[in-house]
Amino acid sequence: MAATAVVKITVNTMALKVYNTISGKKEDFTPVTEGKVKLYVCGVTVYDHCHIGHARSAIVFDTIYRYLRSKGFDTTYVRNFTDIDDKIIRKSHAENIPWQEVGETYIRSFYEDMDALGVLRPDHEPRATEHITDMIALVETLIERGHAYNIGGDVYFSVDSFRNYGQLSKRPLEEMVAGARVEVDEKKKNPLDFALWKSSKEGEPSWDASFGAGRPGWHIECSVMSTLYLGNPFDIHGGGKDLVFPHHENEKAQTEAATGEKFVNYWIHNGFVNIDREKMSKSIGNTLLIRDFLKEYHPEVLRLFYLSNHYRSPVDYSGQSIEDVNTALHRLYYTRERALEAQKGKAIEPRPYPQADEIAKKFAEAMDDDFNTALALSYIYELSREINRMVDAKDDSTAALIASAEAVYESLAGTLGLLGDDLASLESREKVRHLARMGLDVSFVEGAINDRVEARKNKNFQKADEIRDMLVHKGIILLDTPKGTQWRIKTSVS
Repeated sequence: MAATAVVKITVNTMALKVYNTISGKKEDFTPVTEGKVKLYVCGVTVYDHCHIGHARSAIVFDTIYRYLRSKGFDTTYVRNFTDIDDKIIRKSHAENIPWQEVGETYIRSFYEDMDALGVLRPDHEPRATEHITDMIALVETLIERGHAYNIGGDVYFSVDSFRNYGQLSKRPLEEMVAGARVEVDEKKKNPLDFALWKSSKEGEPSWDASFGAGRPGWHIECSVMSTLYLGNPFDIHGGGKDLVFPHHENEKAQTEAATGEKFVNYWIHNGFVNIDREKMSKSIGNTLLIRDFLKEYHPEVLRLFYLSNHYRSPVDYSGQSIEDVNTALHRLYYTRERALEAQKGKAIEPRPYPQADEIAKKFAEAMDDDFNTALALSYIYELSREINRMVDAKDDSTAALIASAEAVYESLAGTLGLLGDDLASLESREKVRHLARMGLDVSFVEGAINDRVEARKNKNFQKADEIRDMLVHKGIILLDTPKGTQWRIKTSVS
């Protein structure tokens, strides 16, 4: 699916407000450089296919990126790949392939998933292994400034040396020690000290450094790549809520310790994804891969599902919630199709439509309030109802108003990355999915339609009605049009 274009929002809006994790409140957004935004989002560790939790972060920050650009900000977006890590090394050993091949395989997989979801590619996508020299330099600076220590080639950041440690996550010390992903190592001076550099081990990749051959720790890479591409400080650092501690806390500490300056002005984190009210986790085996989701549903179903909730809120994925969103997406497409059909063959003079412009203003105000996509979508649905009302009236004099409303409708949806396909493609996928679930195929439906056409031709209307009712019972709706009988799945119409 081609990524939809970023659309310019031309209405006047209030000042953009964003919720800053470090302050715990919404703040007026003031970029470092007027008119420009520098955005960094933590990417994936490329050792496996992406799941729908990865998709939430990607879609959330893709939408933020789109909206910032639509407001006229010159936005530079950076998202990294972690292509050297314990998990990658373990995968390489388990499958007896080079560690580089593991990374390449899952970077390709990542792009396949993101392109299918209509996620725009960032301006820069650096890989950790491209910047090892820069990481070594940062570690050397931290050692020189007394913020890091070397024990047998392993270099650790000293949490006690940085007064503001814990400022971002706001956790008590004992909670941090017990927190997830804190590495246990008896060599550490403090349990919270974290690895900047891991000494070389047999069978593992390594790079030469003044403090010993080895490879970088996880946290150091994002400090290097974010500031290298965006400077220091930069505007927005994003990621999933699970990254607040220890990853982002550690990034902040090591960067500010090395530079003596503020690292990031606004920290933005998206909420967790639960599946049937249980936290999604590989350890309990309830993860759902993006590619498996896309075998069942159109990519925009997942986008609409996530955008129907505020990005900071947890979301609960369930079969019913996805079916509901699937129906809603079909209705959005069906509205556009009806609006375009209503304009066909008519000479339309441009005519302003104040109601649509007012809805566009409300949409922008919702997005300016900490990217409230759930509220913004409610205005798109409102405009959809207004368009359908005008189409249902069958009044040729409203064709210009329908055209005006439809242009605004498509613009707002495009800002959220929606309506990037067409109804025929959406329905074709839905037909295949539905028929497979029913144990049917297209030839069965087409055969039934042909039998019904023959029955009507022979004036056997009882049989024709029985065929229609049989198909309706199977979730298939028939539409008699001047072009012949067409069919749709029940969920695809309003």
